[in-house]
Order: sequence, then structure tokens, then C-alpha cells
Amino acid sequence: MNIQFSDLIENAPHAPGVYLMYDSDDNLLYVGKAKNLNNRLRQYLDISKLELHKQVMRTLVTRVSWETVPPESDALLREQELIKTQKPKYNIMLTDGKMYPMLALTRDDFPRLLKFRGKISQRTDVYGPYPSVSALNETIKTIQKVCQIRTCTNTQMRNRTRPCLLHQIGRCCAPCCNPDKQKYAENVRIARKILTGDSQPIISDLTEQMKKFSANLDYESAAIIRDKISAITHTSNRGIRRKSPHTPNLDWDKNVSELEKWLNIKINLAGVFDNSHLFGKQPVGAMITFGHNGFEKSGYRHFKLHDKSRAGNDIAMMSEFIRRAVSRGPKLDLIIVDGGIAQWNIATRASGGIPVFGVTKGTVRNGDEHFILPDGTIYNDLPKDSPLFLMLRTVRDEAHRFVITYHRNIRAKQMTASVLDEIDGIGPTRKRALLQHFGSVRAIMDADLNALQHVPGLGKSAAEKIYAHFHTEVI
Repeated sequence: MNIQFSDLIENAPHAPGVYLMYDSDDNLLYVGKAKNLNNRLRQYLDISKLELHKQVMRTLVTRVSWETVPPESDALLREQELIKTQKPKYNIMLTDGKMYPMLALTRDDFPRLLKFRGKISQRTDVYGPYPSVSALNETIKTIQKVCQIRTCTNTQMRNRTRPCLLHQIGRCCAPCCNPDKQKYAENVRIARKILTGDSQPIISDLTEQMKKFSANLDYESAAIIRDKISAITHTSNRGIRRKSPHTPNLDWDKNVSELEKWLNIKINLAGVFDNSHLFGKQPVGAMITFGHNGFEKSGYRHFKLHDKSRAGNDIAMMSEFIRRAVSRGPKLDLIIVDGGIAQWNIATRASGGIPVFGVTKGTVRNGDEHFILPDGTIYNDLPKDSPLFLMLRTVRDEAHRFVITYHRNIRAKQMTASVLDEIDGIGPTRKRALLQHFGSVRAIMDADLNALQHVPGLGKSAAEKIYAHFHTEVI
């Protein structure tokens, strides 16, 4: 019987977890993790797009099983556990001695916070793993800020005669010079709770402290506590965040020269435009610029929509933003827009004669982009792995990143607690519960759905409404 791989994964759930692949003798070949099991397993359908060793492995698979493991951070732990205990043949990365970075608290009188890679048995009180060093470093900074745990070595601690810079900026309580063992032990207890996700009691205690400071008009101390609450919720509830996709190393001069030859124009500076709004609210636009030396940050521009009747109309918004950019400079030799023929047409009319180049997403983002040339010709034969294609995708994505960041900042600045009134079903009691749980509206906005569902008294339906309000974007 010919077993189709698509049949093996037909019922895979759209949920975080781990998947296991077996051969005809029921030997475990591979273990992987996924934020969405169904989406991840479908990436194995096109065998030509897999790494060489996975192509071989894929031909041997006759059975696929999975475990749903919410949240995603726990799926990472489960994956590593299975790899270390079951030793699947094709899990090269974690069976050849390489491991995700991890975090540990030593068992000294004044425990030290440190990061390491290695066998878990080498350390006690281990936390993680983390998918990247940057994610781990972010967690360390939060623990330092909230708990002031030392990161220096025992030798450094013994030989210090005065507190280091970390103490001066509030990241360490300086046990080298102020050895208060009882207070330090309490800080370590709090750190352990944060690192294990058991942060709600800590947040509740800090919230009470913040209320007392506010009642006594000590707003500076209240603000410090508020920042600690925000830091804790950000670290505890976000799980382990994936690192942003790596921007490829580009030979800008060579690629821009190739673009010049292709379009038959001289490019000193090109501008790339994108818009963002939330169902017509806070409509904004942005332009990023680049040339032969790469991104030209001095040419980056943000735009707030002047003609509010255009709000929510991407094409009309694009027209206003391009006209304003052209009239106020910097001088552009090429305009690039993210969108189809409608965006290209309106940009051409608004450009004042500057050539317009369109980058369309196609049906699969980061997969089948094609282009609209300044004469209106649609071109889709540029090789997807060519340096020029990668550069055009990179500048498109940079414009998207720039406008989305601006849009979120605008929304954050305009938000106070009253913004929760815009969400149907969120009354005073739930607002109070949200603010006490997260510490700030900024933290509420950044919270994932799982974190919102853990707010006492909120409920699943209200959590979904809040998440959709802050995370649904119309681009």
C-alpha cells in the first residue's frame, strides 16, 4: 500500500506542540516542535524544499504522531526532553552536543544568575531552554531589574571593595558590599517564581505596594513598581519569543546597480512606502529609503493622515503620503510600493513623474512575489534566490516593519485605561482586573491570548475580544 504523507498529517491540529516521525519498523526518526502543528507538518509536503538530511528522512516516514503542548514554550521543553531520552536519528542539532542556551541559579550563599549550554545534569535550578541568546539576555535583564540578582563570578564578588556599575543602575543589590543574606534570599525566591511562570502572587504583592505609594503621593516609587510589574508580565507571559528573521547580507551597490540596469534609470535614492491602520483607526504611513550604500535612515519618514475621509482606504492613503513625500523631499529617483496594480496606479499619478515600481505579495508571502515595472508591465521571472530579489524583498519588509512599529507606538501613546472602554463587554471590574494583573495598558496590549485568559474573572470570550482589538491589523 502506497502511504501518502498528506494522509499521515491530515488530522494534525492547529495548536502548539511536538511531532514525532517514525519509519516502517516504528523507529523514531525525528522530533520537532511547532507553534502550529498543522502548518509545520505541511511544510514537509514539498520534499524538494527540505534540507538534504530531511529529504532522506522524509522518504522513510510511514507514521506521524503528535502531542499538543500549550503553551509554545512548553513544547520546546518537551521537544528537548524527547530528543535527549529517545535520541531520534535525524535530530542532528541537539544530539551532537549542541543545545539551546539555558539559565541557572547557583547554590551559593548568594546565588548567581548565569547562562550556559551543556548537559542539564551539570547544573541545579535550571530554567529554559531559550531559542536564542537574545531571548535569554532579555530574561536576565528583567530578573536583574526586578530582583537585583548578581551575575558576577564568585572570585569577582570576593575581591570587590565597592559596588559595581550594575548596582549603580539598579540591576544588582551588591551582596559583595552589602551582604544581607535574608533579603537576598527573598529576591532569589521571587526570581524563581518569575522564571517558572508563577508570577501572579508577585504581581499581586507589587500591585498592593504600588497602591500604597500612590495613596501616599509617592508617585516616583509607584512608577518604579509599575515598571517592575510590566517587566515581569512581559517575561512571564510572552513565553519564549522567536528571534526576528535574519536580514541577509546584501551587496547593496551591486544590487542597486543591477536594478538601475533593469529599469534603465539612475538611482541615488529610492523610497519604499507602506500604510497601516486598525479598521480605519490611527491611519498612518511610512517611507524608508535606500541607495547604493544600503538603507538611508536620514530619509525615513512617518506620516499621519491629514484627510480623515481617506482613513481605511489603503489606496487613497497611499496617494496622500506619496504626494507629501514628493513635495517635501528628500529627492527620490524611484518609488516602490507594496501592493498590486491599484496601488501602482495611484502611486504613479501621485509621484510627480518619478518612476514607480510595485512589489506584490502574490498568494504566498515571502514565496511568489512579483513586480510591476514603471511602464506597467508585470514581471514574475526574477529568480527567488537571486540577490536582487532578496534585496527587493528586504526593502519591502523594512518598510512594513517601520510602519507597523510607528502604528503601534501611536496607538500606545494614545492609549489610557479608557481605551478598554472601546471593547464591548469590558466594564470597570474587568478593567481593574486587567490593570492589576498586567500593571499597564502597554503590557495588556502586548499580552498573548493565553496570558489574557489567565486574568482572574476575565473569561475566554472577553480575552479573545481584547486580543483581537490590539492585535488585528489591516495593512
